[in-house]
Amino acid sequence: MRPGRSALSVVLADDHPIVLGGLRTLIQTDPNFEIVAVCSDGRAALQVILELQPDLAVLDVSMPGLTGIEVLAEINARGLKSRVVFLTASAGDHQIIEAVERGAYGLILKDAAADMLLTCMQSVSSGRRWIPSDLVDAALQREQQRRSKNRKVESGLTPREKEIVLLAAEGLSNKEIARKLGLSDGTIKIHLHNIYHKLGVSNRTALTALALSYQDQLRHK
Repeated sequence: MRPGRSALSVVLADDHPIVLGGLRTLIQTDPNFEIVAVCSDGRAALQVILELQPDLAVLDVSMPGLTGIEVLAEINARGLKSRVVFLTASAGDHQIIEAVERGAYGLILKDAAADMLLTCMQSVSSGRRWIPSDLVDAALQREQQRRSKNRKVESGLTPREKEIVLLAAEGLSNKEIARKLGLSDGTIKIHLHNIYHKLGVSNRTALTALALSYQDQLRHK
């Protein structure tokens, strides 16, 4: 620690005791940081952050009570200056994007925390963000692809086509779908051909997988 400089206060939160203990031991090796509270769920983390207003909050993205992102949202709503570093074992693309959009200062995969966490915290404490561009870029690309597919499912299909997709996903044959909807087998085949073309799938298995992922959009007629 530099002479005359006090240690930066840190709140640490993770719902896995072994991970929490390891992170605590790691951070305690750096005299530039002082852990002022250790929590095992998001609600407790938020409470101590509101009370202590630490310089840094190192939070697991997925915690019981409140997620790390929900804690960050509350920190922003209260206008606190605590800078948030997220730890994650396997954050989804939406979580990564939301963390960045809400102003997280750092984002680290847990399997890299032992090597990178202190460097990340030092960078964040100096006002620099530690957000791996490759992680974010990949998440953005996949999210854009999902949103594009979402638009195709929601607005590219007619109400009748959505009905047929849902029935096909239930395992009904063309004859069964035709009987249920009062249509001919040939009409169902034509509809399925058009559906495959619109959604970029080539068989019933792929259509079923897509239907399971986009059920809400398909039920919105």
